[in-house]
Amino acid sequence: MFDNAQTKYASDQMVISANVDEYTSRETALIAARAADDRKADNVLVLCVSEVSYLADYFVIVTGFSQVQLRAISQAISDQVEIELERLPLRVEGQREGNWVLMDYGDVIIHILSPEGRDFYKLESFWGHAERVNWQLD
Repeated sequence: MFDNAQTKYASDQMVISANVDEYTSRETALIAARAADDRKADNVLVLCVSEVSYLADYFVIVTGFSQVQLRAISQAISDQVEIELERLPLRVEGQREGNWVLMDYGDVIIHILSPEGRDFYKLESFWGHAERVNWQLD
């Protein structure tokens, strides 16, 4: 387990989100989805929201079934994105609360929710008009 005080953030990362291109944004989202899947996240969804929102280019929405799994998914995503793209999240929220972890890469926002949180907030319904992206390797 780790907390925000122990996590490195974008202040010392090599790729700053303002300088990220569309390819890197997409790759960040795909790597995050695959890392979440490797940690047994359920119902992994990648949405391209760049045409419908100015908040980000991609949302990744996944379900974890316990506080421990939510944190493990978050750590796996952070580790894998750092390894493959040398990027760190700008901010991570909710790791201590345990029902919704939000990872903000600037251009990609990752939502790791409990089943109850996902059902309550219905993010995929709210952003349902966004393009769904196939994140699985063929």
